[in-house]
Amino acid sequence: MSLRVWLDLRRARLDDRGSGAAAVIIFAFLFLTLAAFVIDGGLSISQRERAADIAEQAARYAAQDVDREALYVGEGGAAPINFQNCDARVKAFAQEMGMSGPDIAASGCVAADAQQVEAEIRLTYSPILTGMFYSADLTVSGKATAESVAG
Repeated sequence: MSLRVWLDLRRARLDDRGSGAAAVIIFAFLFLTLAAFVIDGGLSISQRERAADIAEQAARYAAQDVDREALYVGEGGAAPINFQNCDARVKAFAQEMGMSGPDIAASGCVAADAQQVEAEIRLTYSPILTGMFYSADLTVSGKATAESVAG
């Protein structure tokens, strides 16, 4: 075997070295990217459901503040809601749920009258794995309405 043939065979073997490592690196990167979107997507859905749940409870909490004077002079039927305190009651409930200060400030009463209360809750969270690509916090919100009904 001549030196030239031996060098060509050696070069051919060396050209394939490292190609498996490159494939492993590419697949690992793709796996981490997909895992990041699955985990953070699930976290986003979970936070959105939590915001909706807290909004439902906050709307009920605010609707429980009955206007007693209007109830006493009223003609029966549904108990009138004291809607002037709606925003304060929603924020108080958000504080009881352990929400952070900026989230409490962004949450509140959207609409209120003597028959119904609509509350909106906003939650801010940091993505876990997509923080490698997108480092800003994400905000989700939930809205709910509670109505006063005749008993």
